Amino acid sequence: MIKMAKLLYISANPKGPEKSKGMQIGEAFLQSFIEEQPDINITKIDLFQFDMARMDADLISARGKLAGYGLSFDDLTEQEKTKISKMHRLADEFIQYDYFVFVSPLWNLSSPAVLKTFLDNLFVTGKTFVHTANGPKGLLSGKTAIHIQTRGGLYTGLPMAELESGDRYLKIALRFLGIDVLDSVIAEGLDAFPKKAPGIVGEAKVRAVAAAKVMARQPAYL
Repeated sequence: MIKMAKLLYISANPKGPEKSKGMQIGEAFLQSFIEEQPDINITKIDLFQFDMARMDADLISARGKLAGYGLSFDDLTEQEKTKISKMHRLADEFIQYDYFVFVSPLWNLSSPAVLKTFLDNLFVTGKTFVHTANGPKGLLSGKTAIHIQTRGGLYTGLPMAELESGDRYLKIALRFLGIDVLDSVIAEGLDAFPKKAPGIVGEAKVRAVAAAKVMARQPAYL
């Protein structure tokens, strides 16, 4: 029996799809992807409404006990068990997908904090990466991701590019886990040139449509 390919669409914008320019670009991406893969199974996550573990003292302690000190799950406190279990469930679910679409704005030179929290949950030793004699190795090879990002200012090809850490960190994190990351779809200058915003978004949608076709044509390792 052939398993249906799965795509996880992760948005990090409290405005929602009606007001978020990034999510509008993201919808254009999805429609183009569906044209290429009509049978794709799509799940959407709104990180501002998503329940996930946060890196606090209990979670850090639990990770250290299990990975660093070689203790068992039974050696954890009840709070540690609850939080590490939530983290592992998210990672286990994430692993089931073949394609990932991240949609987020650039806020204060980086991504919204909820996106970093989500990524923190994916770094689980033995599930998404392992330590080897040659350093860490990602275990999620054969999966593909792309980032759709909106920016108020201009960064590409300018000195400000060195200060942008949202798109750069996301790609670093995903590649660390072994995921193939395509070139990001960036719509920038939306606040600097508000009158040009419709054109900027429209041009980004064109690139998103093209990127979706490229991504959809990459085979999922089912």
